[in-house]
Amino acid sequence: MDYETWDVYYRQIRSDFGYSQEDDERSARTLDASLAGDRIDPESLREMFAGKDATIAGNAPSLEKEIVAVEHPLVAADEAASVLRKAGIRPDVIVTDLDGTVEDQIAANADGAVVVIHAHGDNEPAVKKWAPQFRGPVIGTTQSRPFGHIYNFGGFTDGDRAGFLADHLGAASLLLLGFDFENPSPKDLDKETKRRKLDWAYILLQTLDASGYDA
Repeated sequence: MDYETWDVYYRQIRSDFGYSQEDDERSARTLDASLAGDRIDPESLREMFAGKDATIAGNAPSLEKEIVAVEHPLVAADEAASVLRKAGIRPDVIVTDLDGTVEDQIAANADGAVVVIHAHGDNEPAVKKWAPQFRGPVIGTTQSRPFGHIYNFGGFTDGDRAGFLADHLGAASLLLLGFDFENPSPKDLDKETKRRKLDWAYILLQTLDASGYDA
């Protein structure tokens, strides 16, 4: 999805949640200035995904039971990386806005997992704290207009951004594990906001070019 197409959704999301584009852009600049590790070209991952059936691991409670279906290429959305790590599985890519157990993501990154770190207006403090601590292959993303080596592949939540990344890299289809679009996690304090985010995740995943997805 190119940026001009994505911007149609981005403006609707900002309106729905009252987000500030200026805050998003400031956080993205902070990420660009502070992100350590080996900043790689996303296109270097295309061979891993092109024409393949990609697995996208979300963090719904069902992931623990569905983990037996995991295949590679495997993209983990934020806290799903910790669930996979406990099962002895290293994802190929982790998509995160740094609100999960970031220590597990740093450890997986040191083991070779590519970590795609996302900046938005609400997570600038986390960006400042954690972005300098990654030492392996990393990519920076924004939900606003991309610039330099900060990219925008589309997507809003960690889970659908993971799907957008795989789709961008040419995945033929997506297998969604650990996704529940109807029920917020018990850990989510603001369940109404989380429900609206899940609604957007579902809507956005429907727009992907991948031939289909199974959940």
